Amino acid sequence: MSAEMDALTVVNQLRDLAADPLNRRAIVEDQGCLPGLILFFDHPNPQVVYSALLAVRYLAECRANREKMKSELGMMLSLQNVMQKSTSPGETKLLASEIYEILQSAGKEEAEQAEAAAASCRRKAHFFLGSNNKRAKTVVLHIDGLDDSQARRGLCEEALLKIRGVISFTFQMAVKRCVVRIRSDLKAEALGTAINSTKVMKAQQVMKTDDGGEMIVPFQEDTAVLVEENTDIPDYLPEDESPSQEQDKAVTRIGSITDGMGWLSTAANFLSRSFYW
Repeated sequence: MSAEMDALTVVNQLRDLAADPLNRRAIVEDQGCLPGLILFFDHPNPQVVYSALLAVRYLAECRANREKMKSELGMMLSLQNVMQKSTSPGETKLLASEIYEILQSAGKEEAEQAEAAAASCRRKAHFFLGSNNKRAKTVVLHIDGLDDSQARRGLCEEALLKIRGVISFTFQMAVKRCVVRIRSDLKAEALGTAINSTKVMKAQQVMKTDDGGEMIVPFQEDTAVLVEENTDIPDYLPEDESPSQEQDKAVTRIGSITDGMGWLSTAANFLSRSFYW
């Protein structure tokens, strides 16, 4: 079999693997496949070039791949060369142009998505923490012992969720604070009692001063408030009953990743030793 025929066989196999969404991340993460596909863009056989472009187009459908693909050495320049080469067929130029535009906009899309997510968070925060509900009030707690560990935060969440009358809460971990929205008839001391009951954290209330500043006021230890517990909270699913633990029953597609990824090493070996045209 000729070297050219070998190249066409390899690139067609990569194209078929890339057509399966389950394989796309692994192909891009592989050290040899993506650089090899880029080298195929300059192959003298138009079929090889088009098949390589089609494989890259499939890979670009996975948003998580786009930034890495865009920064891969030679990717954008090689696409431009295909677009500008006078001998490239019209369909090949069109496909290269489509891939180029997708990858070129990759950074912009991520920035827009991040801004949209931030705007959504701001809207949610305004909804939960706004002062338009006359039957609710906001209490800011400074919590000693609320460090960056998930365990401490989990304890605090559990304590607050048990209090009947707590509407919502937001953590500010960097300054060890928690902003709690509660019913107007619930005393702030109830929050302090619940947090202090964890034995590893102690809550104090952050109050506004007349001049616009802040002061931290401790809850009086001898005036513990009886906390009315919320009994309507559903139990968490125990770890040993979680469906995610039953890995032997997970569903996968036959002949996809296992077979395909084993073939990737063979393709990578071919790519590393065969680019001499």
